[in-house]
Amino acid sequence: MGLSQQQLNAGIDALAARDSNVARALGNVGYPEPRIRARGYATLLRTIVGQQVSVAAANSIWNKLESQFGEGCPAETVAAADFDTLRACGLSGQKQGYAKSLAQLILDGELQFDALPADDEEAIALLTKVKGIGRWSAEIYLLFAEGRPDIWPAGDLAVQEAVGRIFQLGTRPSEKQARELAEAWRPHRGAAAIFSWHCYNMDVI
Repeated sequence: MGLSQQQLNAGIDALAARDSNVARALGNVGYPEPRIRARGYATLLRTIVGQQVSVAAANSIWNKLESQFGEGCPAETVAAADFDTLRACGLSGQKQGYAKSLAQLILDGELQFDALPADDEEAIALLTKVKGIGRWSAEIYLLFAEGRPDIWPAGDLAVQEAVGRIFQLGTRPSEKQARELAEAWRPHRGAAAIFSWHCYNMDVI
């Protein structure tokens, strides 16, 4: 599970106490709501399903998959499914490859969600062994589903835009700059990321 409201607020309060930029932004936009997803295979599979399609399309595909394979689309059923069956559910050939890669790693025991490395970078490296799961997707999973408190998805454009506003830079920083600026926010960068999305969506700093 992701960071609870209590954990999220505590992290943001800790940042606001030592960073006047965060304190000012918090006074303007308030606290964000938690972003929580279930831990495990189904959440990562759903991430693959949702890539480069609308939310409505992703939900439709997921519903078809669950109708075909059962709740959560068990790994053994996805691994054994043929092209036409998956295509009828809405998965492109490329996404079928991604889904089967994930399912096979689960079945082979190479990816065990209850035994992910404690080190965030090692966990990211393991998750990105799945075809179609890049660094951003791995970071989002670790933050929303595992509740890792110091995950910082600096490559996210909305996070970059919000960091620019929080620090009053007048422009969107690069991924490298966003990563450097957030170094001072350790070990609460996960809360900072969720707060950054909140600032971006509120469009007021």
